Amino acid sequence: MTGRRRRRAAQASPRAQAKKSPPNARAPEATPKAAPAPQEAPPKAPQAKDAPQAKDAPRVAPSPPEAAARPATTTDEPEAPRINGLHSQAAIALMTLATLVAIPYFSPSLARLRLLTPLPEGAGLVAVSPAPEPTASVGETALAMETTEQAELRQPEEVALPPAAAEIVPAASTTETGKPPRSIEDPSGHALAAFYGRLAAVERKEPKAIARVTYFGDSIVASDFVTATLRRKLQRRFGDAGHGFMLMANAWPGYFHNDVVRFAAPGWQVSRVVGPYAKDGFYGLGGVSFRAQGKGAFSRFSTTKTGTFGRAVSRFAVSYLEHEGGAPMTVSIDGAPRETIDTRAEASASRHRVYEVPDGPHELEVRAEGPGVRAFGVTMERDVPGAVLDAIGIQGCRIRFLDKSDDAHFAEQLKTRDPALTVFQYGMNESEDGELFPLDQYESTMKAVLVQVRAALPQGSCLLIGPMDRADKKGSGYSSRPVVPKLAAIQRKVAAEVGCGYWDTLSAMGGLGSMGVWVQRGLGGADLAHPSSAGAEVLGGWIYLALMEGYEAFLARGGGRAAPR
Repeated sequence: MTGRRRRRAAQASPRAQAKKSPPNARAPEATPKAAPAPQEAPPKAPQAKDAPQAKDAPRVAPSPPEAAARPATTTDEPEAPRINGLHSQAAIALMTLATLVAIPYFSPSLARLRLLTPLPEGAGLVAVSPAPEPTASVGETALAMETTEQAELRQPEEVALPPAAAEIVPAASTTETGKPPRSIEDPSGHALAAFYGRLAAVERKEPKAIARVTYFGDSIVASDFVTATLRRKLQRRFGDAGHGFMLMANAWPGYFHNDVVRFAAPGWQVSRVVGPYAKDGFYGLGGVSFRAQGKGAFSRFSTTKTGTFGRAVSRFAVSYLEHEGGAPMTVSIDGAPRETIDTRAEASASRHRVYEVPDGPHELEVRAEGPGVRAFGVTMERDVPGAVLDAIGIQGCRIRFLDKSDDAHFAEQLKTRDPALTVFQYGMNESEDGELFPLDQYESTMKAVLVQVRAALPQGSCLLIGPMDRADKKGSGYSSRPVVPKLAAIQRKVAAEVGCGYWDTLSAMGGLGSMGVWVQRGLGGADLAHPSSAGAEVLGGWIYLALMEGYEAFLARGGGRAAPR
């Protein structure tokens, strides 16, 4: 079409006519667009945009001057046939292109020509709401919000189960001496022996005997769901030896810890193993590096004033990084400055500064005196026999993301913490990926992380907590994601190969299809992926019972006896 005809066509277009309409003329209502169909791939995954559908060009009536200039046609002259959109050249070209793109998927020999391939490591991965999409860039993101108590996220010490839950949760499995629905699988027979031995030492009240549990996980753990219940039950039986490790501030909106008081002002920037990444790979134990934007950024940690747990502390430990761009930071206890540390150094190195206090209620503050202070977190413990549980929750994390840390740095963090038991609870975000991340790579990358942890903690125990069932709403019913049992089978296999225990969450819940039932009984979250508060209480209680079942068997075999003096 010539430029003149395009201009005239535009003048005759509906938009041009609408502009000429009188002000009180009512515009026709726009037809609402259909909502796009949900994709199995994570939302951030790069996807080919739908090509626009070929349409017949509108037949534009010529303007009066142009019509007068054209020779008149007779009524006997046949009108040129209109071309159907399905047979237009544009539509034929699109169908040809689609065929060429599809051919490599039906011929293995042409696999290298496939345009849509599994996502590369770290790209296009998304966490379950409310976590933001992980970013593959290197850098930092600012924390604009304060870290406060977030009372709405607190898990009560006693959680009443919904009446409907009684139909699927045996009463005996909700007590602290009952039988779990599933036992811990341990083909080696000694995967948890080191942890059980430490529990026995605590139970004998050996001086300073502490059974530490470092519990890695995704958003379930980031909100201290499941872990709060397990921590409380262990401390109720074996003693409260402190809360454990916490990040400097809330790296995600849903990050939370029960039985402790935390506050942090805005002014921290973060790099995380889920992105944006730290160039040096230093994230501390919790997978997050915090850098002060300027003087005055601070974080506080204190014992709680209510409840049964977390009422006393006798030792704070601050984890931070010495590096070339560092600055001084002041550590205060109970409002009084204790020490100012210069974090500047020619070579980067992680440090752990310990502050002893009389056992009781206390508060610690870390305050940056200039930009560049990098810190990882604070640990609170007591010098009494008991149990400690570090909830290392990383929102949007997959287990393979733990390998984003510098290997030597991560091993050093684990050795410094020295947990008797390391737990890994992942699978929810992997179920979001489906099989876009190939399952053979899921197996190999998970095994690499576990081998690394086992090498750093050869005297410790490890345990994998299998993935929960996950569902999608289908009409009036629920449909479980078929990848979940595949992930569970791989976790079971790898756990046995590296010498870890395995607890089958999926089977304990009732198998494939159980999430829909849990939601209907008040145990599952509305997103069909997380547990509700009551569901988290049930899962934490079951894991505790499974651990205690193994512990009692360990004692019955003669394990845990004190060494002769």
